[in-house]
Amino acid sequence: MKRISHWIGGKSVCGESDRQAPVFDPACGIQTAVVDLADPVEVDAAVAAAVAASYEWRWSSLSTRTAVMFRFHQLLDGHRRELAAAVTAEHGKVLSDASGEVARGIENVEFSCGVAHHLKGGYSQRVSTGVDVHTVLEPLGVVAGITPFNFPVMVPLWMIANAIACGNTFVLKPSEKDPSASMLIADLLHEAGVPEGGFNVVHGDKITVDRLLSHPDVDAVSFVGSTPIARYVYETGVGHGKRVQALGGAKNHMVVLPDADLDAAADCAVSGGFGSAGERCMAVSVLVAVGEIADPLIEAIVARIPGIVIGPGHDPASEMGPLVTAEHQKRVAGYLDRAGPEGAHVVVDGRQKSFDSEGYFLGCSLIDHVRPGMAVYDEEIFGPVLAVVRVRTYDEAVALVNGNPYGNGVALFTGDGGAAHRFESDVQVGMVGINVPLPVPVGSYSFGGWKDSLFGDSAIYGPDGVRFYTRPKVVTARWPVPATSVVDLGFPQTR
Repeated sequence: MKRISHWIGGKSVCGESDRQAPVFDPACGIQTAVVDLADPVEVDAAVAAAVAASYEWRWSSLSTRTAVMFRFHQLLDGHRRELAAAVTAEHGKVLSDASGEVARGIENVEFSCGVAHHLKGGYSQRVSTGVDVHTVLEPLGVVAGITPFNFPVMVPLWMIANAIACGNTFVLKPSEKDPSASMLIADLLHEAGVPEGGFNVVHGDKITVDRLLSHPDVDAVSFVGSTPIARYVYETGVGHGKRVQALGGAKNHMVVLPDADLDAAADCAVSGGFGSAGERCMAVSVLVAVGEIADPLIEAIVARIPGIVIGPGHDPASEMGPLVTAEHQKRVAGYLDRAGPEGAHVVVDGRQKSFDSEGYFLGCSLIDHVRPGMAVYDEEIFGPVLAVVRVRTYDEAVALVNGNPYGNGVALFTGDGGAAHRFESDVQVGMVGINVPLPVPVGSYSFGGWKDSLFGDSAIYGPDGVRFYTRPKVVTARWPVPATSVVDLGFPQTR
């Protein structure tokens, strides 16, 4: 049985806590590895290694850090297939999705390669007689990242790239469900030239997380996951005096106006709702059909669902893979049990689709006549279940979106530019797509929702990521100039 251990001080280190967790291949339901789970002593060792490397790294030149990030980018580019295969083997998503995840992660490393530009400070001469003021952006020190199972390459790179480029050292706690990708990233960072201890990985559970949140030498924590855990991470970390950005869950709406391109909207609803088996924080989970487009749109989606090829992620023919665990598969299927009794209509029931494999597969489901107050609407399902809410008007659609406690992402499908511009201003959501189902910003912008989708005041990656991983220092300096030197140079004296 393969054993996945920690990465501390520039090398793989076997766990000593005698605590382990199984790692499965979701496509066949077979255990493929065990992962060590860190206790507080092992977390302390990782943080100590990061502290030891911090002084050297924070004082390294910007050109040195830039060169390291460029090498890291090249290494990631050369190992795309290996990284994608690791994701598919343990998460289950199809290789095309896994490859796309790796590409989006690399995009964030590309942004970090411009660190010399991103860390430019401000400078003002003669704010008063003989007085200049300038600002410098300094690293925080040791920062930690706690990342989810659904994007084991991309989300760590959201954090790691900017944090390390800005001069911090890093301790990563990835999901124990798919831990192998983080070890590949650690090895590539080491090869790129990050000093020993500059990047560390500790696998674990709540015990591991709690020690990171309370450790006095951890200066900041980044988190991506569900809203209840995001709230816990934020409150606990801030309670221990740390800077925290905690991205929570989502209930992303896709609003389709009557003038939308029907085929394009149906295609995007299918890809946005069922891609990666719905295990995306930006997945379309609620389709808001406005007016008379509802019936033809639902018919178009129903016609497309049988054509979705569901199978093992490593099979090139597969378009959707399994869910990550048997427990999660059961949880998602449970929402279909509740939908009918609550008054909704299950148009397509994914439980009725049969599979040859013992993996954690579930077919795509479509539920019509959903309303707020139903579990399928109120709760984050995180699976291949698309709920349809019918409304009469644009205003009703906006009120529905704004009334939801989540504010992560929303999409509008329309051919009306005026409606699109109004929608941008009307919706209370952090990321908006216009005829784009998954409005994930490119690496030069930042990712973050509103309301219960984000705890803290900082979005992740891009410019907000640089701001999160640095703190400004303002220097006010007086440089008196001897009067004789001014006269000798022929300049007028100013008093």
